[in-house]
Amino acid sequence: MECKKEKKKDGIAKGMPLILSITLIFCILGAFVFYVAGRISREMSQAAIDSLSENLDLIRGTIEAILDKEAEFQKLIANEIEMMEHPEQFIESYHGNNTMVKLSLVPEGESEGISNLGEPFYPEKLDFSAGKTVQGLPVSKSYINHLGAWAYTMKCPVNRKNQQAATLYVEYIYESFDAALPNRFYNSMASLYIMDAESEKLVLKPKGMGERDAGHVDLGDFYRANRIMEQDVRNEITQSVKAGKNVMFYHDVQRKKSLIYMWSVNDGTIYLIGYVPVEAIQREGSAVNQNIFIVVAVMLIAFLICCALYFFTERQRIRARREREKERELHNRQLAEALQAAQVASKSKTMFLSNMSHDIRTPMNAILGFTTLLAKDADHPEKVREYTRKITASGQHLLSLINDVLDVSKIESGKVVLSIGEFTLSNMVASVDAIIRPAAKAKSQNFEVSVTGIKNERLVGDETRINQILINLLSNAVKYTQEGGTIWFRMIGLEQRSSQYEHIRVEVEDNGYGMTPEYLETIFDAFTRAENSTTNKVQGTGLGMAITKNIVELMGGTIHVTSEVEKGSLFAVELELRIPEEQVDKNFWKKHSVSRILVVDDEEDICKNVQILMEDAGVSVDTALSGEEGVRLVSGAKEEGRLYDVILLDWKMPGMNGIETAGRIREVAGEHVPILFLTAYDWEDLKEEAAQVGIDGFLAKPFFVTALKEKILEIHADTKCREENRECAKLNSLEGCRFLVAEDNEINAEILIQLLELEGAGCEIAGDGQAALERFKDAAPGEFDAILMDVQMPKMNGYEATKAIRRLEREDALTVPIIAMTANAFAEDVREALDAGMNAHIAKPVDMGLLKKTITQYMQRKE
Repeated sequence: MECKKEKKKDGIAKGMPLILSITLIFCILGAFVFYVAGRISREMSQAAIDSLSENLDLIRGTIEAILDKEAEFQKLIANEIEMMEHPEQFIESYHGNNTMVKLSLVPEGESEGISNLGEPFYPEKLDFSAGKTVQGLPVSKSYINHLGAWAYTMKCPVNRKNQQAATLYVEYIYESFDAALPNRFYNSMASLYIMDAESEKLVLKPKGMGERDAGHVDLGDFYRANRIMEQDVRNEITQSVKAGKNVMFYHDVQRKKSLIYMWSVNDGTIYLIGYVPVEAIQREGSAVNQNIFIVVAVMLIAFLICCALYFFTERQRIRARREREKERELHNRQLAEALQAAQVASKSKTMFLSNMSHDIRTPMNAILGFTTLLAKDADHPEKVREYTRKITASGQHLLSLINDVLDVSKIESGKVVLSIGEFTLSNMVASVDAIIRPAAKAKSQNFEVSVTGIKNERLVGDETRINQILINLLSNAVKYTQEGGTIWFRMIGLEQRSSQYEHIRVEVEDNGYGMTPEYLETIFDAFTRAENSTTNKVQGTGLGMAITKNIVELMGGTIHVTSEVEKGSLFAVELELRIPEEQVDKNFWKKHSVSRILVVDDEEDICKNVQILMEDAGVSVDTALSGEEGVRLVSGAKEEGRLYDVILLDWKMPGMNGIETAGRIREVAGEHVPILFLTAYDWEDLKEEAAQVGIDGFLAKPFFVTALKEKILEIHADTKCREENRECAKLNSLEGCRFLVAEDNEINAEILIQLLELEGAGCEIAGDGQAALERFKDAAPGEFDAILMDVQMPKMNGYEATKAIRRLEREDALTVPIIAMTANAFAEDVREALDAGMNAHIAKPVDMGLLKKTITQYMQRKE
């Protein structure tokens, strides 16, 4: 330890002479710098004063040149007037400009003349007593003209036959000097005014010159504003102005030492007066000194830094060596962790491929097996139909596996983009219910839906992706719940964080198999799924939860899960969806004569929910918790002469059920009051009974205002509307149509031919894009109703073929519908198809319903 201290002292002692030498050099350099800086400052101040004088001389020369040009031009006009027979017409027709605003002509010997302004001109109003001239032309004292601007007038004789016949007066404004003067004077720190010497009036303060606004009206104001109170100074200035001399002297202006100047123009006709702060004059010298000081300071700082580096280099070297050792240890640890992660990922992918191999081979085995049986039992229609149904189900399952893999691939690559638009919760819940309820019913499961606390049914978001979230969660609940179990689907309105967003919590709960705590930790990871003897019977990619979580987070939401083995699971999703601007027809209920509604349901929460949702609509809602109470309310309303406009009934209630209640109410209310069932049960189960008691329609629980509106509109629809709907159904038929199909796969082509024949349509197959192009060229106009175009084909792909067809010089080349029918199903593939000139895009395998709808849509649009 003592040895280290001695070494350190020896190092400092060795460095001291060098430090002292450098310090001495810096002191000498500093003294020299201060001397040079002072000398430069003095020389540059004198140079700045000389520069100011030169600038004022330049400005004076500019103004005098303008005055000379004005005098020359006035003489030229006078010469032209000499040769005119009617000079008065010239004067009256002359239009003023930015410089010469007024021309007047006074005949010799007369006291009144004419001007271009169309009014009499009296020369005695002008004062030429100062005796100032420009090129021999007398100049008047300054005055304020009819435009409110400071002006002066020059007069010029008009001779005819060597005798003065008239006098030409031209009025000029001082503002014309502004454009010829510099925009900035000492960086706008100097002030500059133009003063009429005879009247001592300040007639112009050029733009961009000076710190003070144009507020001085004469020389006295200039004195007072700048506190020039010394009488001897004023007397000297007065004498100099009368003699037409230049004046420059130092004075304090606004607590700043300034140089005040008064510069004669045109032998003292006008003066340039103003001041410039001394600091502005010395700015360049100050800048040079400042730069010198900066250089010295930088050098001093560099010297100190070098000294610091000299003393601490060894310490940093030791510290760097220790940090390198730590980095090496950290790097080794990271490599070990990366190796472990790679091994886990490899194991996960191996397991995923194993699962996928099993899951894909299972439906493929069914498809191939039933295809073999189909060929064997082709003569047995019942078996053919059964085999076909099973092949279709297996194909749909295989397609869902492929879609899951593609979906997670798009999400991980960042290619998923939300399609934001308006949607209604009622339609979304109804569509989800239509998919999940039959699946739950097939397993004898109870499926209960409830929506509470949500005030805004119409929201803005990606309805398709929200549907995907709900269907993923609910279909999993159906899969992993035993027969006879119960699934709850709840949508709950939470407290809004912002008035512009609806805060919604979605809960999907079941009493099924449940999950272990270990699996809950990885449930949202890709390529994972629960492994036990029960769940292994359920096939899947293990991607559904990963996709769901990614979509939820893409929407800015959260997803949580709690579960217990053999007791069930609860998934909770929270989303904030924007509330659109109000676009609802406020007069809807009044237009359809709905002001009073009766709700009969044994669940009090449902009755209150209907009341809350209908409050904003201005519709009164009465409630009854039993069928008997509902009948009494209807009877009382009839006695009062205030029948209900709409009645909503639950189906299953204790005591008098919905069917019996509806029959009793119909007897009291008559045939004209709409009665609707509001129930969570399948409408098909009670359709026949409901028709017998005069039920007008069915509303699925939970209650939505938009659903009620749609039902009311449906009830009020007339026969004409239904006939129009039947006509639309006829228009959607493909019977008699003929299509050109570009398809290089023979099996796909054969399938499409058969599908189109079932719709009563014909087609012609082209083996590639080139063949499709040549066939369309040779076809008669209107021979093909549309072109179905594959994309990946030999010789010429679908995009190239479409572009070539659109470029053909035929009337129908731009109008014939071209529909992409391809296995390229990503969003960028759809965009590329539309960019190539196609009208629409349909992904393989072909959904015949979608194909039929798309074809008829574009065929009708073409017509």
